[in-house]
Amino acid sequence: MEFVHIPIMLSECIEGLNIKPSGIYADGTLGGAGHSSEIIKRIDTGILIGIDKDSEAIAVARERLKQYGEKVKFVHNDFTNINEILNDLSIEKIDGMLIDLGVSSYQIDSAERGFSYMKDGPLDMRMDKDSTLTAYDVISTYSESELSKILFEYGEEKFARSIARSIVRERETKPITTTLKLVEVIEKALPPAVRYGGGHSAKRTFQAIRIEVNGELNNLRQFYKDIISRLNSGGRLCVIAFHTLEDRIAKEVFTEYATDCICDKRSPVCICGHKASIKILNKRPIMPSEQEVKVNSRSASAKLRIIEKI
Repeated sequence: MEFVHIPIMLSECIEGLNIKPSGIYADGTLGGAGHSSEIIKRIDTGILIGIDKDSEAIAVARERLKQYGEKVKFVHNDFTNINEILNDLSIEKIDGMLIDLGVSSYQIDSAERGFSYMKDGPLDMRMDKDSTLTAYDVISTYSESELSKILFEYGEEKFARSIARSIVRERETKPITTTLKLVEVIEKALPPAVRYGGGHSAKRTFQAIRIEVNGELNNLRQFYKDIISRLNSGGRLCVIAFHTLEDRIAKEVFTEYATDCICDKRSPVCICGHKASIKILNKRPIMPSEQEVKVNSRSASAKLRIIEKI
């Protein structure tokens, strides 16, 4: 199966990065090199660091970008480990970074990866095949209260308790081992109006389990603080989020770092000494155009935020 990667808001990201030909840039979610293919075209004497925790993505991107030789450094790691990554490359500061927090079309469409609620496959959902926790482990071993919490917080699923109860009841009889079996169990827990209403009834649950399996929110807040410290003055960070919690974390950290004083509002004078270190370049997130959503429906929920280091 071909590794298809449709880059979200490509022109907006390229413009947002404000690429300098001699700069050092990082694509923290390399995927099939959709964004990176355009970033590297604008780099002359600089370098591009392509990061992904999916070894298959690294292999595909390496082939697609092979013409650029040593101008691209490929790193099999989680972008949240940006300090470790840059230290290993003996790079102190960079001029820009892009992260696209969505799941690649290739991962979703590969039934054997277990991300899709439309195709039957094993309950896996690991972005990094070397990691140990799988969706099967979550479904099989988490308590009803743990499952309910994950579905509600990560999936914003209104019927989290009912679905968690249905999963636990089903697994007591027979293990839930495949994606479509999980869909069946989810649908049993939902009222008919929801089951046959708009959108797929399993979407929120699958999203929540995927986030848990890959620890997608665990280190985001710290990552933003780390990358801000590693940006050169004038350096840019572009973040594409698809989930409310992802976007909220970015907004909160960026607001803090773009504010001079973070004292309690009731304090008559500033005692924190905090100084803004970034500028927020778009007060409201940039959304994909109607035309882009028509061409790529998976872009519909994307939100792009851009900051610049002062």
